[in-house]
Amino acid sequence: MTLAHSIHPDDTPALRKERGAFFTPDEITRFIAQWAIRKADDLVMEPSAGDAAFLVAAVDRLRELAPGSDAQPIVDGVEIHAHSAKVACQRVLSAGGKANVRHSDFFTIEPEPVYDTVIGNPPYIRYQDFSGEARARSREAALRGGVSLTGLASSWAAFTIHSALFLGKGGRLGLVLPAELLSVNYAAPVRRFLFERFRDVQLVLFAEQVFPEAEADVVLLLADGYLEGPANHATIRQARNAAELASLGVGQTWTPADPAGKWTSSLVDPDAVEPLHKLLKDGHFTRLETWGDTTLGIVTGNNKYFTLSPERAKELGLRSKELLRLSPPGSSHLRGLSLSSDMLAKLGREGQATLLFYPSNPPSAEAAAYIADGHRTGVDTAYKCRVRKTWYQVPLVPAADLLLTCMNADTPRLTANEAKARHLNSVHGVYLNATHQELGCELLPLASLNSVTMLHAEMVGRAYGGGILKIEPKEADVWAMPSLALVRARAGALRAVKQPVANLLADGRLLDAVELVDQALLTDIDDLSAQQIAHIRQARAEFMRRRTLRGASGH
Repeated sequence: MTLAHSIHPDDTPALRKERGAFFTPDEITRFIAQWAIRKADDLVMEPSAGDAAFLVAAVDRLRELAPGSDAQPIVDGVEIHAHSAKVACQRVLSAGGKANVRHSDFFTIEPEPVYDTVIGNPPYIRYQDFSGEARARSREAALRGGVSLTGLASSWAAFTIHSALFLGKGGRLGLVLPAELLSVNYAAPVRRFLFERFRDVQLVLFAEQVFPEAEADVVLLLADGYLEGPANHATIRQARNAAELASLGVGQTWTPADPAGKWTSSLVDPDAVEPLHKLLKDGHFTRLETWGDTTLGIVTGNNKYFTLSPERAKELGLRSKELLRLSPPGSSHLRGLSLSSDMLAKLGREGQATLLFYPSNPPSAEAAAYIADGHRTGVDTAYKCRVRKTWYQVPLVPAADLLLTCMNADTPRLTANEAKARHLNSVHGVYLNATHQELGCELLPLASLNSVTMLHAEMVGRAYGGGILKIEPKEADVWAMPSLALVRARAGALRAVKQPVANLLADGRLLDAVELVDQALLTDIDDLSAQQIAHIRQARAEFMRRRTLRGASGH
């Protein structure tokens, strides 16, 4: 049965996306079935059967393992969508097998640990859309496996745990999972569960997006030997796309320092990650949180209304005491070493919103008129506005010492906030400890543009659609920065290259700027060779290449 015939006419793409249903390429279903099913009498289950892509691949594999047999392979599945469950049975029958597909919510089914293998592509529903009873059932299901998930967990996390509970001892789990498995904080207990419960864990990573419509990268999880763990390492294998799975190499062995920690270091060449870890261990590098606190910016509820250009503020007749200096929305202006008052004024003259509307109490007549206009146009009905005691009083955060770009095509940037401007939630603020403040404002934005810090940003941050690297405050807290001692020791060399680096950044020559910083900061550090620095640069370049390639393949 073709895919077109398997979709009910009322089952729109929007509805399929809502329940996390994305159809899996044949190359992937075939690869996982070949790996997971090893005997003709293996018991197989697919917990989110969909249109039976995995069940059909399972039947093909079972028949392959029993040549000449007239027996009809039997496979089991669960599917929440009634029409898909019916189609799944028909497709398996057409493939020469028989399917027992239960029309049910998988999380309501009590696990029976009888299966040799569980394979599939769990639904991917982000936490924002995964709520109410469905979320409660999923968290209860995960708790059966001893895993407590946070309210931020997407649906696949509980699905992975619950799926494993259907395996008998020694069973195999083969799933298509979001690449979030490697990096997000809420997946930490899932990562620990996999290492503790399975004897062997393999991951297959893709350079290109396999499911562009899902707006998410994926990995293949191949976990063998259920209840025979713990695993002492994982095997990482990489393919450009699904078509390359047929010629996949043996991969490389990777041992995490902490199975619950982020697995992004599995993507890094050991020749690069080992010197990085040594620099941290020896105190030459440290976490950003030792310099200060990183926090979210101001949430206005309607930037178009609350952020104003100087010209617009003048048109409205607003008084200076009811306007605050503001780093404009976005972060394209934060690609240098500092945001000065002169730069902010220049941005304002160019029409950018460098002012935040913050009326006094009571508001001036001019501010009151603008507030009335906001009410007339419905600004006060926006969620963030209507939950405030006074809808037009935006909750403020203090002007930060440094501004940190959170969405980046190249690398996160720290910028000295010399203008003492407030910042929106399009960037983060870094508030330096008092003892580090003067040196941090002067040199940390410069010192952070080194190859070690740039590589670590790729490891702690997350790749998003379009090849963008995002870093959240908690991730920034653990981001590797030159230590206070190292910056002090290399202060003279850093000051000597500060202006040349600023000039290179203004010309868009980031890598040339980084080379100057590396020379000033990393030269003659104990046991850090030029070859190791080259490995670190290459590893960072490979991360960025993968991000860019995935972003391009997603369009």
